[in-house]
Amino acid sequence: MRPKRTFALLITALVVLVTACTGGGGDLLTNVQNAGTIKVSTDPNYEPQSFLDDNGELIGFDIDVAKEIAERLGVEAEFVTPTFDLVQAGGWNGQWDLSVGSITITEPRLEVLDFSPPYYFTPAQFAATEASGISSIEEFAGTRVCVAAATTYLDWINGDLVLGSGSELAAVPEGIESVVLESDALCAESIEAGRDDFEGWISSSTTVAAAIEGGVAIVEVGDPIFYEPLAAATDKSGPDNEAFMAELTDIVNAMHEDGTLTELSLQWYGIDITTKAE
Repeated sequence: MRPKRTFALLITALVVLVTACTGGGGDLLTNVQNAGTIKVSTDPNYEPQSFLDDNGELIGFDIDVAKEIAERLGVEAEFVTPTFDLVQAGGWNGQWDLSVGSITITEPRLEVLDFSPPYYFTPAQFAATEASGISSIEEFAGTRVCVAAATTYLDWINGDLVLGSGSELAAVPEGIESVVLESDALCAESIEAGRDDFEGWISSSTTVAAAIEGGVAIVEVGDPIFYEPLAAATDKSGPDNEAFMAELTDIVNAMHEDGTLTELSLQWYGIDITTKAE
């Protein structure tokens, strides 16, 4: 009997291990409520959406939105900071429960992630280095432009962007070449440090504005090239999330209706960008 018992214990241990690694067992809402915390992925270097203050604490628009969602779920928010390419690819293996990191709804992402209603909308904005002298989007033809890895901005340059909202896209300047760095902030930091080997940068208008305010030698160029619907997301391959997504949808809609999102937008951006631009 002992060999059978040993085999049974081994199988049990393997089941526990697989469950822990995949985030399996129960459904997402029940798991979060039982834990009393929700693990939220966000970016630690994406001002003013999410960034570290002088005390090393995460602050920003996304952070406040995530904390409000957690409070309405009756749990505490616990933040983790994986790279964005890991977040948008899905397959989180239970390492976090929710992304509140300004992730744009796109058709490819809809295949691996489930999204809440958008909690805000940002324009995708071209910026040119002051040294380049570029003053129109057409002048970016044949130039090098910095973008963050795995972003909608890179997809746009490559001609691969299909937004889940069906937003219209501007034409891509002919011969434009992408310089891909790990994050949006690294593009601004390269310009600031004089290490840039590119003439332009594409990011959200809010991030570009924050960089200009911070003294980075860039200027906004042209109208937005598209408007991004930004939402909270869960992993399709994780625990069953039907009940969680229903609750999350109600929470985001309520935050729109009661003015919470507008108030946070005004606090962090000085304007209300929580409704879709027409």
